[in-house]
Amino acid sequence: MNILEWMFSLSLEFEGKGPGGILLEFLSPILEFLGPMMPGEVFPYFFTMAMFQRALVASLIVSIVAGFLGTFLLVRNLSLIGDGLAHVSFGGVAVGIVLGGVAPLWYALIFSILAAIIIDQMQTRNLLTGDASIAIFLTGTLGLGLVTLRIWGGGITTDVEGYLFGSLLLIDEQSLDLITTISIISLVSIITLYHSLLAISVDPIAARVQGIPVRSIGLYFSIITAAAVVSMVQIVGVLLVTAILVTPSATAQLLAKSFRSCIIWSQIIGISGILLGLYLSAEKNTGSGSMIALVSATIFFLVLISQIILKKFIQPTGNFN
Repeated sequence: MNILEWMFSLSLEFEGKGPGGILLEFLSPILEFLGPMMPGEVFPYFFTMAMFQRALVASLIVSIVAGFLGTFLLVRNLSLIGDGLAHVSFGGVAVGIVLGGVAPLWYALIFSILAAIIIDQMQTRNLLTGDASIAIFLTGTLGLGLVTLRIWGGGITTDVEGYLFGSLLLIDEQSLDLITTISIISLVSIITLYHSLLAISVDPIAARVQGIPVRSIGLYFSIITAAAVVSMVQIVGVLLVTAILVTPSATAQLLAKSFRSCIIWSQIIGISGILLGLYLSAEKNTGSGSMIALVSATIFFLVLISQIILKKFIQPTGNFN
């Protein structure tokens, strides 16, 4: 079989599948191979059953994106924006549930991107500080979502709780396609703009002098963050997005000696937190989002305590001159 025949057969195999389906098709044999090696009674099903494979793949690719974004957000002192945009996305989810027709995540994506643009413009035009504008959108859109559900949506249902606290069962083929698309666009954008993003994060004035379009890149980064936050909602929920967006990167800052090593550590810690959280939630029958958040926070405090102890015993306390 020549290369053209192989490409044609491959196109027939993936015909009708979105990016998430194609990614899962490639990874499924690897996951099925690893499944029997996994501990526990329930956790191996994440590697062998299609429904749980979607959840595992979505969680891992979202964690990779979060490792990059979280590191830049901490350097730019914008860690609150992830939590704020997650609450904004809940307003979109509520409207989407009430209106129907299109998947609620699409409404959440529109709400979050619009909020990110408005927050960025209010901050760059000195109309309001970033924290204040985030807080206003956070509470306002969360209230909008709750009121909308109360009046027209039948109140807080099981599906709504899934968006609030995370539910891997909500990740169907369409959701995986959306999450994969957002993740690919985010990763490509961050890698392409890596040096410019680092420059405007460390010293925006010097970056502007060098001719870097600081405002345009900052706005685009806000839009990417908004989209990535939406992709995390089904995994950890609106209320717990910070667990995979900020906590692993904050832990990495305690260990890293450079910005690049901080990104690498955030990837390792983020993926470890996802896998351990999914394992414990499956075996203990708890919510995936809450367990991932608890594991991420536990890792942070263990690293923090170990750093304090090491510094106390390793660093000299007296003057030897």
